[in-house]
Amino acid sequence: MSIAAIVVNPGKIFPQQCLREFIAVRVQDPRIQNEGSWNSYVDYKIFLHTNSKAFTAKTSCVRRRYSEFVWLKKKLQKNAGLVPVPDLPGKSLFSFSNDDFLERRRKGLQCFLDKVVHMTVCLSDSQLHLFLQTQLPVGHILDCVQGHTPYTVTDAILTYASSNRGYAQAQEEEPAKERSLTVSYESMERYTVMITCWVANYISDL
Repeated sequence: MSIAAIVVNPGKIFPQQCLREFIAVRVQDPRIQNEGSWNSYVDYKIFLHTNSKAFTAKTSCVRRRYSEFVWLKKKLQKNAGLVPVPDLPGKSLFSFSNDDFLERRRKGLQCFLDKVVHMTVCLSDSQLHLFLQTQLPVGHILDCVQGHTPYTVTDAILTYASSNRGYAQAQEEEPAKERSLTVSYESMERYTVMITCWVANYISDL
């Protein structure tokens, strides 16, 4: 058997339990949304690839803005109690055209997630998983973990993973290649429709 075959399909050569567990997360591709309007903001692509049993989906790709990271840190810290959650890069007034600032913030967010996904107390928090593996707004994340939605945390993650699988697989297959693609908004729309239908069916059954 060739070395190339082993590299491409390591799971077929070595038992899965012998492969070292890993959690790889990348924060990249800052994008200005609603550019030119009063409510413009920057969001970042978050790609996650893992073989950890802690995660429902093994690959995922979402976009999140800084204010959502701030929300996540507050929620993680509340549930972590006395265990300190890593800091985020600080808030600052800046121009969206300031590439240096955006890169510093991207690196800060990357550092934050690198640490958080390797903290047991954070990995046990469903809010982190919904943040990283669905495109649910933070308010819906809170509703979901509190049991106020007709779908569970696992349902939400698997639904988004199914709707966005093609893009996540492309990211996984070419991790070293820089691309200008963003999360497929067509996939996000399909995901939204699926969740909406889910809620509608749930209400009709009441």
